Amino acid sequence: QVQLVESGGGLVQAGGSLRLSCAASGSIFRINVMGWYRQAPGKQRELVAAIINGGVTNYADSVKGRFTISRDNAKNTVVLQMNSLKPEDTAVYYCNAGLIVTTTYRHLEVWGQGTLVTVSS
Repeated sequence: QVQLVESGGGLVQAGGSLRLSCAASGSIFRINVMGWYRQAPGKQRELVAAIINGGVTNYADSVKGRFTISRDNAKNTVVLQMNSLKPEDTAVYYCNAGLIVTTTYRHLEVWGQGTLVTVSS
C-alpha cells in the first residue's frame, strides 16, 4: 500500500559525513510528518529528527548542530544530512512517515526497512 525505501547508510570514520535518503511511494494522499529514528545494539529506538508540514523540525539533543533534516514534498522524500559523525551515532537508522492514504483516508504510520550506519573511531 505504502512503502518507504531508504538509502545512504555505510561505514565512515569519526568526523565524517553521510547522507540518508528516504522515498515514500504508494497510495499517499498526504504526508503529515517524516522523520528518522535509530536503534543501537541493546538500546531502544529513538527519534533522531523529524520534519512536519510547513518545515518545522525537531532534533534529538545529541544531534543538534550536526544533523540536518530536509524534505521534498513534491517527491515525498526526506533527507538526513549527518556531519561530524561520532562512534556513538552507530546504529540502524529507520525512516518513518505519518500519512493519510488514498484508499481509506485514514492515518497510517509507516516504517522503512532500516539502513546501517557505522562510525569508526
